[in-house]
Amino acid sequence: MDCEFVPSVCSYCGTGCGVLFEVIDGRINRTLPLKSHPVNQGKLCIKGWNLHEYINSYMRLKGPLVRENGRLEKATWDEAVNQAARRFTRIKEEHGPDSIGVLVSAKITNEENYLAQKLTRAVIGTNNVDHCARL
Repeated sequence: MDCEFVPSVCSYCGTGCGVLFEVIDGRINRTLPLKSHPVNQGKLCIKGWNLHEYINSYMRLKGPLVRENGRLEKATWDEAVNQAARRFTRIKEEHGPDSIGVLVSAKITNEENYLAQKLTRAVIGTNNVDHCARL
């Protein structure tokens, strides 16, 4: 049995708690707090303690899906992005730019958040941009 501990950052919220994944034979087995991390100082919330459960979930999406004839089908990233772009364009043309909103993330840099809001305002033409941080 090959066991290793891999440091990472929890992805549940924007706090950025340090976690340590126990990996056995290539599979994440459990999540532990990273005691030396300056943000959480060896503590985790209930979501952080169970981070490995959603990583290993059989319901976790591992690639893009597109709806074809009422069913979700596997697709390539190019197919999925092109379909999303066509649908956003159609929605914008039929209902106006304010029918679209963009939610940005605490898990990306300030520069990436800036670019997302710039894209939302300059390209889509709406001020409907929000952020997920609710700490």
